Amino acid sequence: MFLFDRRKTEMVTPDKALPGCATPLPTAETHFISGIPLKSPVPDGFEEALFGMGCFWGVERKFYNIPGVWLTMTGYAAGITPNPTYKETCTQLTGHNEVVRVIYDPSIITYEGLLKAFWEGHDPTQGMRQGNDVGSTYRSGIYTYSDAQDAAAKASKAMYQTALTAKGHGQITTEILPAPTFYFAEDYHQQYLAKNPDGYCGIGGTGVTCPIGLKVQA
Repeated sequence: MFLFDRRKTEMVTPDKALPGCATPLPTAETHFISGIPLKSPVPDGFEEALFGMGCFWGVERKFYNIPGVWLTMTGYAAGITPNPTYKETCTQLTGHNEVVRVIYDPSIITYEGLLKAFWEGHDPTQGMRQGNDVGSTYRSGIYTYSDAQDAAAKASKAMYQTALTAKGHGQITTEILPAPTFYFAEDYHQQYLAKNPDGYCGIGGTGVTCPIGLKVQA
């Protein structure tokens, strides 16, 4: 049984959020594995996706190992405080989620394929936590960049809920929202587990397969 600090499992209100900073945080110049500039624009024909599914160290590793993913980066999104630091997000007073932004080649990996990795890679029924990581920064979220992504995300959620229910799991708590401002996390958070192979990874799936062929293309 987990004992929660209730303050960690409730979203901060704007009047109680930290003020933040006017300037972006410095971060890594390049991706530790590929050497691609981390702030590269999305290449022609490529697309972007944004997911929150627990500690972003393990989440990023899950996505940069998928063929067709061109670039990944860790950051903070879906909160209130501008340009938050890691220490600020850990107070749960910024409203942000730990997220991973993915730039991918849809001719190799579809958005549907990324959604499958998302659902199977964590437990989306846990609310404001993922395993032993407790707080609003670890909530499950899909942040969409188009109407097509929104439709695909919602269709996949409905299908995965059916699969989870059949196996005795509870209700999905994943938020699906239009992609908010993405704030880069600090240098040391980028590709953390590639730099620290024995580092902590707190994410894990339910063992329930997400149905293939969601019938909604993004």
